Amino acid sequence: MSEDDRTKIAIACQGGGSHTAFTAGVLKGLLREWNDDYELVGISGTSGGAFNALAVWYGIVTDDADRSIELLDALWEDLAADSVPDRITNDWVVGLSRIESSGFPAPQLSPYLTPGSTVGKNRIKRVLERHIDFDAVPDLCRHDVPELVVGTVNINAGIFETFTNEDVTPEAVLASAAVPNLFEAVEINGHFHWDGLFSQNPPIDDLMTVDTERKPDELWVIQINPQEREGEPTSLEEIADRRNELSGNISLNQELRVIERVNEWVEEGYLPASKFKQTSIRRIQMGRAYHCSTKVDRRPSFIRELMELGEQRAAEFRADM
Repeated sequence: MSEDDRTKIAIACQGGGSHTAFTAGVLKGLLREWNDDYELVGISGTSGGAFNALAVWYGIVTDDADRSIELLDALWEDLAADSVPDRITNDWVVGLSRIESSGFPAPQLSPYLTPGSTVGKNRIKRVLERHIDFDAVPDLCRHDVPELVVGTVNINAGIFETFTNEDVTPEAVLASAAVPNLFEAVEINGHFHWDGLFSQNPPIDDLMTVDTERKPDELWVIQINPQEREGEPTSLEEIADRRNELSGNISLNQELRVIERVNEWVEEGYLPASKFKQTSIRRIQMGRAYHCSTKVDRRPSFIRELMELGEQRAAEFRADM
């Protein structure tokens, strides 16, 4: 099959803290059995999804899919709470999150008043720079490599803001993961940015607004937050869980609806097929419910559990292709 005949694929990685270790597992499973009939033309991510998207992109453009898999494993190994002090801190953060979601009063401090915010940001930056040569990124952004998109929200302008290709810096990735109650905002170009969960989660529009020959035939969405839940949330914990899930899905569903509308207009002849193309949407969902407090849980055993679940979902996805 010639390169022009390959199915063009874009992958969008939803954010969700530690739960995005599931995304890493999905990506590893997809890359390990990648079909040569497919061409990856773009990958985007928000928060933890941005870490995964960056690792996949960097591995592919500097080497191959095997390198991407190695980077995903290395990033999550470094991010996991493996030392005794780190495990104690992790248990404290998870416990505090669970108490807050239960409605019990808990001590709260601005991240600007605690040293943990700076320590956490510096650790993430060290991990990223240990595995990614950001100085080399601009030269790696060629026309024949996938688009790379990271999502944030611009606090000052009050708008979604994405960073693409050569603009993906350590600060951009940090901003995408800057959860407001845990980390200080990240300043980029004179504006402050927060966690991408408040914005496009994950960014999709940037994957679609590219040259016609690079537009994806299929969009694969790795979705952390459950789309549907049965029953009515009644306890404070259930309400907190569902609010968290819905907040992460609203922007996603809005962007997917735009794609669906364009597909309809192309099919009905309202848009010229020479400039617009239909894009199939496929979701890879976690399909398992976890308490919202576990989104800050970095226990190595939990990370491994999520990665294994992701690889399982990737195998099921491939079987349905």
